[in-house]
Amino acid sequence: METAGYATLSRQSGLMREMRVIANNIANSATTGFRQEGLIFSEFVKSSPGQQSLSMSRANIFNTSMEQGAMTKTGGTFDFAIEGDAFFMVETPQGERLTRSGAFSPNAEGDLVTMDGLRVLDAGRAPVFVPPDAGKIEVGADGSLSANGRLLGQLGLFKPVELHSLVREDGVMFRVDGEIEETFDSKVLQGFLEGSNVNAISEVSRMIEVQRAYEMGQSFLQSEDERIRNAIKNLIKS
Repeated sequence: METAGYATLSRQSGLMREMRVIANNIANSATTGFRQEGLIFSEFVKSSPGQQSLSMSRANIFNTSMEQGAMTKTGGTFDFAIEGDAFFMVETPQGERLTRSGAFSPNAEGDLVTMDGLRVLDAGRAPVFVPPDAGKIEVGADGSLSANGRLLGQLGLFKPVELHSLVREDGVMFRVDGEIEETFDSKVLQGFLEGSNVNAISEVSRMIEVQRAYEMGQSFLQSEDERIRNAIKNLIKS
């Protein structure tokens, strides 16, 4: 196969990966706390003296959008949304993870947990405890939890030191392959949930563009295959 064929194949592979990312974004356009994901293409060029250079593209860099999602008022005591680029931190069997999904509730032991039962961590990375008899819970903009004027704890607000170290593990759960720092430039809203930041219309438009680009690539590969077959046939005949 010639250079053009290899380049087109690598492009087709990247377009397939991008299509999966777009489809996942659209499927989660109504998921609380979901962050839209994008794919960045990179180019690799192989060049040797006296030989034709080979250029191939790879879609292997995922980019997470930090754009603010729409806020929905729920009035729930343990529903929280973040204004800013911070994340809540939760404890999972695989370690600490970050999330923007703030639909929490106390479990039977009084620990504040996610809908999946994962414990929410405070500013010191310890589980947030809410006494069953605490009464009316109020949460300040800095994440501090209090009941009847008594401080109970503080929701931790964190973010990765380097944004590119954020790795999606689940729809709304992220691992950080790097350092995590506490942040104070974001605000917690009680009784609100942040919706997905996916722009469904633009994602559908992008899906159509990717599909057309893939079809063009397939057409080129078919034409190239026919050209090579005809060249081989003519060579055999001669």
